[in-house]
Amino acid sequence: MTIFRLVAALLAAVLIAVPAAAQTVRVFDLPKGAKPHDVSPGAGGMVWYTAQGQGALGILDPASGKVEQVPLGEGSAPHGVIMGPDGAAWITDSGLNAIVRWDPVTRTQKNWVLPEDTGYANLNTAAFDAAGVLWFTGQSGFYGKVDPKADSIAVWAAPKGRGPYGIDATPEGEIYYVSLAGSHLAKIDRATGEARMIEHPEPGQGARRVWADSKGMLWVSEWNAGHLARYNPETGSWSRWKLPGDKPRAYAVYVDERDIVWVSEWSANATLAFDPASERFIATIPGSAPGANVRQILGRKGEVWLPESALDRLVLVKTDP
Repeated sequence: MTIFRLVAALLAAVLIAVPAAAQTVRVFDLPKGAKPHDVSPGAGGMVWYTAQGQGALGILDPASGKVEQVPLGEGSAPHGVIMGPDGAAWITDSGLNAIVRWDPVTRTQKNWVLPEDTGYANLNTAAFDAAGVLWFTGQSGFYGKVDPKADSIAVWAAPKGRGPYGIDATPEGEIYYVSLAGSHLAKIDRATGEARMIEHPEPGQGARRVWADSKGMLWVSEWNAGHLARYNPETGSWSRWKLPGDKPRAYAVYVDERDIVWVSEWSANATLAFDPASERFIATIPGSAPGANVRQILGRKGEVWLPESALDRLVLVKTDP
């Protein structure tokens, strides 16, 4: 059974933004061995996660605490999950080498398998553009798209090869991804599929995840350098802030509806909230136990969800008063 837990009163008292709002932190236990990699708000108030260790899509009902896992097929090892504009769960499944759509209404699944000549792509993350086309990354050196209307899939070799990792859409629906091994940001031409590299001022910084804020600024977590970075597409300029600690490791980044930036920091076993207006880190959410390993971060209004992949838990940070 899923267990609800209220994390210590110290966490509940942390102030997060202006106007200040007391956080409530809740922890949900998942089936042992699930290894939740990514998490996403789902349809009907549910929360979805990829049970990478068990080849399934996980479904959590935060109200009741009930957890269900839907097997995705033999060999499945799902990585990313997001809710599409159609209300379905869209999954990058590195085990199946396919993009998977799971419909919560009909409870049916459809797979778009990558072309055979692509080989193993090590699929990572996905995002929808303004036209409702799904774009995705593969760490083996690929990016691609699924056009649901045309029922088609296409794949391109990435500039500099291995490394495409996090991906996101701007408010205007443009698509950017980052390369962990290539240490750069790239913008995809949605018409031609060509990816234009945007060089970073520090080589080898290990750009791991990217997220756009409401103004179209792109926030990047730098795994190797331990910085939170911001790229301004209008000016082509970069700004960077080092995370606290001696050797920080910035993994995931997410921008909430207030433009507060959340970044998971593995060395400190914590997730930090950054306020761009004051340019300072304003809150720290410790892992629910040592070695939590928070990977993708996602949320919806008043909620930030953290998947603790090493602990088989999801953590909810409620940011509403």
